[in-house]
Amino acid sequence: MKSTKKGARRERRGFTTEFKAEAVRMLAERRAAGVTATQVGRELDVRPDQLRAWARGQHEATGVSAAVAGETLEQENRRLRRQVATLQQEQAFVKKVAAYFAKGSR
Repeated sequence: MKSTKKGARRERRGFTTEFKAEAVRMLAERRAAGVTATQVGRELDVRPDQLRAWARGQHEATGVSAAVAGETLEQENRRLRRQVATLQQEQAFVKKVAAYFAKGSR
């Protein structure tokens, strides 16, 4: 029988690949609707950080972000354009910093 002492650990549960994939899909859908990962975790009886880890793992394995799986082509274009603009700004900043430090080293 399990101990009811404070601080006693729960027995480690195993989850199937199908359950993890469905949980990540549900997390992406619910996040799009404005629901937090904590609320989704409560519904599935899974810790929110575990859900995020599964989503991150699925993203790394497939190269498709679970958070943007349901977006339309227009939404994806807008997101990617914003990302390109941000990266261009970062690149311009790095060039300026490199020029500043190169000038100072002479």
